[in-house]
Parts: sequence; structure tokens; C-alpha cells
Amino acid sequence: MTIQEMKEKKAALGYTCEQIAGFSGVPLETVQKIFCSDTANPQYDVIQAIEKVFLESKDLHVQVSEAKAMYMREPEAAYTENHSDGSWFGKKQGDYTLEDYYRSPNDIRVELIDGVIYDMGDPTSTHQLIVGYIYTKLLTHIMSKKGKCLPVISPIDVQLDCNDRTMIQPDMVIVCDRDKITDRCIYGAPDFIIEILSKSTWKKDAVIKLNKYFNAGVREYWMIDPVRLKILVYNFAQEDELPMIYGFTDKVPVRIWDDECMIDFQEVYEHIRFLYERPQE
Repeated sequence: MTIQEMKEKKAALGYTCEQIAGFSGVPLETVQKIFCSDTANPQYDVIQAIEKVFLESKDLHVQVSEAKAMYMREPEAAYTENHSDGSWFGKKQGDYTLEDYYRSPNDIRVELIDGVIYDMGDPTSTHQLIVGYIYTKLLTHIMSKKGKCLPVISPIDVQLDCNDRTMIQPDMVIVCDRDKITDRCIYGAPDFIIEILSKSTWKKDAVIKLNKYFNAGVREYWMIDPVRLKILVYNFAQEDELPMIYGFTDKVPVRIWDDECMIDFQEVYEHIRFLYERPQE
């Protein structure tokens, strides 16, 4: 498929560059350059990854529809309880700091990313069971090796950029430098991060956080999609531009430990199979 054919396909399907980046795993900036004709000769593997999105467009139809609806709701995803224009504590999105973050209501989970506050919502049973199972496997591996790394499950504050404009709560992290762990938060970039994707957090995890984690120095990032039963693994330490994509029948190596630890996603699936087999209401 030529670039021109992909442009025509993109227009026909109504895909945005953000959606294509999320589905293909290609960085958003690269996708934008390709479709704006700023890149004359993109790498072959990049073209293959994007082409695959269009070839699988029928399978992605439902997810694209959900993603479009989510993009329409994105301004509302940020916390806007007090004012219709998005202001909170007398400020607007992009102007919030850690002071505002710590003043948020105790019964509402939020994240602060580059001065924007996002409402996180409540995790599902599937989400919690997956994270808990993987945490147990990682902790068991560390203890067997008498390692210094520590896995931590959310809610845990991560002051990713070590400034007052970003405080996030990844679903799970591994921190190997214990000096980064304080009583208040993890100060700086964890070595390894897992996020469980959902339709309400898809754009934030697959686009916004992806770039934040890369730039902050996270070594490895997993995005687990419990709906499509896929795992996208970014090996930032090796500067891999494209993710490795696994299914829930695969054993996925933890790259920060030189593949000494494997997460068997067939076991993960068996752990939560009953949720998939239960009749949907």
C-alpha cells in the first residue's frame, strides 16, 4: 500500500493521526509527518505497521468508534466539577500544579500531566485481577533473586518529571533505584511501567503517557489491552521505535531483567477466564 493509498484510506475511514499512532504503535510525531508529506521515505517497518492498521480496519471498527467518542469527551475527562469552562480552583487546564493536585477531593482519583488534571475513574475487576497477578509474579522473581528492585501497585504517586506540573498514578511500576522511593511518592522515572488500557484511558495511556514515559527515561513500558487480548511492549532502553505485540497465549519477557523473568499470559488469561465466559448482561 502506497502512502497516497493510505492517505485515501485514512480519509475514508475518518481516522485521526492519534488513532493511527495508538493502533500501530508508531510515535504520533512520525505518523503526523507521514500524512503531512514531511517524510518522503519512511522506514519500511513503519509503513508496514501503519498499513496493518488499515488492513485490519474491520476488526478495529468497534474500537475506533469508541475512540472517536472518547476524543469527543476528552475535555470532560479532565476534572471540571466547578466550572463549565474547565476551570478548577480558579485556574484553567494547563495551569494546575501539585498544590492543586493535593487539594483534590479525597474521593476522586486524578492525575496531573503537564498542568492538566484528569479524572481517573474506578478500575474494573478485570483490571485489578490482571495487575494483582502480574505483581505477584514479579515480586516472586525479585525475592528469588534477592534483587533490589521493587514492584509497586497503584495507587502510588509518581512525580515523573521531578517538577510541580506532573504527578501520575501508573497501574504498576518497578523501581530499581530505591533512593527514588520516598514516603510521599516515587520521585523520578520508574524503570518499568504497566498500564491496563480501557476506553476511558486509551488516548491518555497510548499517546500522552507513552511520550511522557519515553522522555522521562522509563526503560520499559507495557500496555495491556484486556478487550483485544493484546500486550504492547515498548523497550525504550534499546530505543526501539515500534512495540513488540503479544497475545494472551504468549510468554512475555521482562527486558529490564535481560529476559530472566517471563510473564505467561496464558496463565493470566486462565486466572480471569471466568469473566470472559460469563454471559454479558
